[in-house]
Amino acid sequence: MRVFVTGASGWIGSAVVPELIGAGHQVVGLARSDASAAALEAAGAEVRRGSLDDLDELRSAAEASDGVIHLAFKHDIAFSGNFQEAADSDRAAIEAFGEALAGSGRPFVIASGTLGLAPGRVATEQDGLAPGREAPFEAARARLANAQLTLSFASRGVRSSVVRLPPTVHGDGDQGFIASVVGVARDKGVSAYVGDGSNRWPAVARSDAARLFRLALEQAPAGSALHATADEGVPIREVAEVIGRGLGVPVAAVPAEGAVEHFGWLGGVLGMDGPASSALTRELLGWQPAHPGLLDDLGKGHYFDAPPAGHA
Repeated sequence: MRVFVTGASGWIGSAVVPELIGAGHQVVGLARSDASAAALEAAGAEVRRGSLDDLDELRSAAEASDGVIHLAFKHDIAFSGNFQEAADSDRAAIEAFGEALAGSGRPFVIASGTLGLAPGRVATEQDGLAPGREAPFEAARARLANAQLTLSFASRGVRSSVVRLPPTVHGDGDQGFIASVVGVARDKGVSAYVGDGSNRWPAVARSDAARLFRLALEQAPAGSALHATADEGVPIREVAEVIGRGLGVPVAAVPAEGAVEHFGWLGGVLGMDGPASSALTRELLGWQPAHPGLLDDLGKGHYFDAPPAGHA
């Protein structure tokens, strides 16, 4: 299968590309920079230059492919305070892909998230499917709406599916949530958690997530919501305790009202309880995580290596 992949040189994409190639697929990756193009070529993928703003280019690439995996998202804009602009750009790209693939029966897979689907209980793949369902915060609402749009293309002859990623996709080289929490603990000299730390976050190893994207492309029925969760819910206090041991700093609680002051932008979500099951996904596609869970991965120590000089 000839597969067009956006975000192909990113944290998830750089694992998805070799997963696809190893399974015999031909990969064409979107690259907006020379560095991204070089990384894709080194991985054995073809390069298509452009960005998420080049909607005609996205349509053309989709039309020339046997399937699309959409991983790119403007995280730089989102985390600088304008999440809605990033979400609007994502929606425009999804619309372009859906239009190009309509009536073809070809697969279209996007990345979404589990956080905010069902606060306080274990979310399942059946949550968040009904249009108009409200999520508890802006980022979750926007991603949920875009995921629902993707699934709606199933009624227009697209084998569309959504892979919901947990907030933590871990592994050596991760610069996401957990790396940020470690950075705060290093800077503050204390590994903290919010409240009593009993709130749970799901997690998955990057390689296991990449395999699920391949299975979704190959097998997922039209309109499928899939969960890439290996750990259903890891208590954040246990995460803080491993970080404390890894950095050799004390572990302490931070009250909810002081979370943003202590953690910065992370404080708004770190106290959320958001476990998520992947039981239906495993049954549907035979996906079985094969790599260590979050706490075991943290225990390996790579998250605690000193950052390069000049980096936070």
